[in-house]
Amino acid sequence: MKTIEIKTTQNVTIEYELATLWERFLAFLIDALCVTVVYILLSALVLNNLFGDMEDVNWVLSVVVALPMILFIFYQLLSEVLADGQSWGKKAIGIKVVRLDGQEPGLSDYLLRAVFHFVDTFLSVTALAALFISSSAQRQRLGDMTANTSVVRIKFSLRFRLEDILKINSLQDYEPEYPEVRRLSEQDMLLIKNIISRYRKHQNKAHKQVVEELVARIRQQLDIAEIPRDKIAFLKTLIRDYIVLTR
Repeated sequence: MKTIEIKTTQNVTIEYELATLWERFLAFLIDALCVTVVYILLSALVLNNLFGDMEDVNWVLSVVVALPMILFIFYQLLSEVLADGQSWGKKAIGIKVVRLDGQEPGLSDYLLRAVFHFVDTFLSVTALAALFISSSAQRQRLGDMTANTSVVRIKFSLRFRLEDILKINSLQDYEPEYPEVRRLSEQDMLLIKNIISRYRKHQNKAHKQVVEELVARIRQQLDIAEIPRDKIAFLKTLIRDYIVLTR
């Protein structure tokens, strides 16, 4: 499963699983069904009366063909803006839109993603979107690339829950156990986080040895006398302390 790491504005790195092409296609089908229902109702209530007496068949056909695309783009824009990056299809599948720089997607981002459906989806009959999503490193269609977004699964891997970290307002609320962690850099923290993630996914001797060697090196670098029993808990505490002391 492909993953990406996104650093939030709180300087917390979150690991997301990228939505697969199949998941995004299913979400698209659900969204297309929703738009189709709206289009049928609109046709029955409005379009028949509006175009019933018109003799310009070509103009009527143009409107009938273009209207579903316009409705779909408007639906995508409105639903993602109002539902924090989730259309009804994305909600059903459990995926959402995120920005790759950690910022919250804004109206302009959602607008770019919606407008580029003309190219990604309609002009190429979804072939272009499928090609870019399946071949790009971050599974982005053209609309994602222009908006600097991607689509991820809602479930994510975070060393500490973001809401827990945000509750730590000052050093009065949380007393760091290892204040000397300031000697480490942000890259060191990312390395620790990645090693913990890999150990949790693959708990074998090789990854266990890596954890033990990492703890030994950190103990030496930070002059920590006592050897921690739970090495993973020790590494988690270091990350929490670093966030509190450097935010």
